[in-house]
Amino acid sequence: MRSQEVLGQAARLASSGLLLQALFRLITFVLNAFVLRFLSKDIIGIVNVRLTLLYSTSIFLAREAFRRACLSRSVHRDWSQTFNLLWLTPLLGIFWSLFLGWVWLHLLEVPDPSVVPHYGAGVVLFGLSAVVELLGEPFWILAQAHMFIRLKVIAESMSVILRSVLTAVLVLCLPHWGLYIFSLAQLFYTAVLVLCYVTYFTKLLSSSESTKQQTLPVSRITDLLPNITRSRAFVNWKEARLTWSFFKQSFLKQILTEGERYVMTFFNVLNFGDQGVYDLVNNLGSLVARLIFQPIEESFYIFFAKVLEREKDAILQKQEDVAVAAAVLESLLKLALLAGLTITVFGFAYSQLALDIYGGAILSVGLGPLLLRSYCLYVLLLAINGVTECFTFAAMSKEEVDRYNVKMLVLSSSFLVLSYLLTCWCGSVGFILANCVNMGIRITQSLSFIHCYYQGSPHRPLTGLHLSPVLLGVFALSGVITGVSEVFLCCDQGWLARLAHIAVGAICLGVTLGTALLTETKLVHFLRTQLGGSRLTEKMT
Repeated sequence: MRSQEVLGQAARLASSGLLLQALFRLITFVLNAFVLRFLSKDIIGIVNVRLTLLYSTSIFLAREAFRRACLSRSVHRDWSQTFNLLWLTPLLGIFWSLFLGWVWLHLLEVPDPSVVPHYGAGVVLFGLSAVVELLGEPFWILAQAHMFIRLKVIAESMSVILRSVLTAVLVLCLPHWGLYIFSLAQLFYTAVLVLCYVTYFTKLLSSSESTKQQTLPVSRITDLLPNITRSRAFVNWKEARLTWSFFKQSFLKQILTEGERYVMTFFNVLNFGDQGVYDLVNNLGSLVARLIFQPIEESFYIFFAKVLEREKDAILQKQEDVAVAAAVLESLLKLALLAGLTITVFGFAYSQLALDIYGGAILSVGLGPLLLRSYCLYVLLLAINGVTECFTFAAMSKEEVDRYNVKMLVLSSSFLVLSYLLTCWCGSVGFILANCVNMGIRITQSLSFIHCYYQGSPHRPLTGLHLSPVLLGVFALSGVITGVSEVFLCCDQGWLARLAHIAVGAICLGVTLGTALLTETKLVHFLRTQLGGSRLTEKMT
């Protein structure tokens, strides 16, 4: 498959991912605001921090390494061996769910049953939901590898919507159920998600007239099940060793990604109510980041992994592919920098207003606004890191991945210590400051790899991190104007003053975006040709 075709598919996948994330975050955004008015902060803290951490850790440790290894470019791939390898994920899921469930029940502080009822059942059901979701992993990999975009959109949208509806109904009708509400909804979500993938491929493979069936490496649904033959090894050992390398990296990355939740969970630096407030502010602060950056990172990791070969330097690969990868990386870096700067500059002046509208005084009074302002700075680093790491992990050889794992081990230990110290010193803001330091170090590592990777070629994708002085000046001026507007118009001057404050921000944002369109013409061309034109010219698969 030509690199331009892969790029077009990655762009469509990113676009669908943006729509999915927009839907998911909008639903979660509304649902959190709804639940906040019926249940206590302690229940929200237990669900959003502790139980979600149990689920995400089990899922991440069981499947992340397999996903990265099995989606990497391979000219000669035996899909039966790949499926055999992927069926290890549910077994790993059972192990991690049992082990972590025991830790959550016996080693961690148990909440007061009168305040947070049914904690034990919540732990069991969240662990079970992780195992159920992992049963669909072979189907998910097959769909991602062949860019079944519509399947991903329908399956995930349906699952999230049904989970949210069930949660809202149970909160209204049976609020005394406590953690049963969220646990049953989570289990229902994973069951529907897996059922969608299984049903789709069952119908697809049973239809002999399907054109898509001819492009798949399987002809019947049983081909996706474990298959043992004497003529070949059970798994591709090169793929398995790459998975092991990514597993060591995934373990460390999970600590870095969810570090603040681990510190909150294991060291009790915040009570359950404060954890709930922190998580709500964290979700609001990461709303735009997850809408934009996460789908782009996931989709273009697939693009880079398919276009570039891991074991070869840039000068030894097909130069057309190397050039396309460099151009895409440069544009993605520019896009991430612009989006991150926009969120940082305008987020500072509108954090308190956003929290007051969303959750009332429970969020807008106290540390809430400072938390959200700090998170705006973190989003800028998060945006750049997502793009640099998606390229780095796709281009690294196995040996480079192993060396990077050692660095991640040191970084993980330092991050946890720094999180604990900063939290003891300045409360929940310390988590965000520690994350900023962590992201800065990770960005430095990735930029160093990218620089060395392209050093012997004529391509310089890191120029994507350079902005015109005019645009930087407009950003600075917008920050000053909106900051002054917040002092005089927000947030205790009434709704008329608030609307005026919003109008000032809208004008500044319009001027900033207009300046970006005029000065960053190369990025505008990339967005038009790849994210816009590809959807019009190519039919979605």
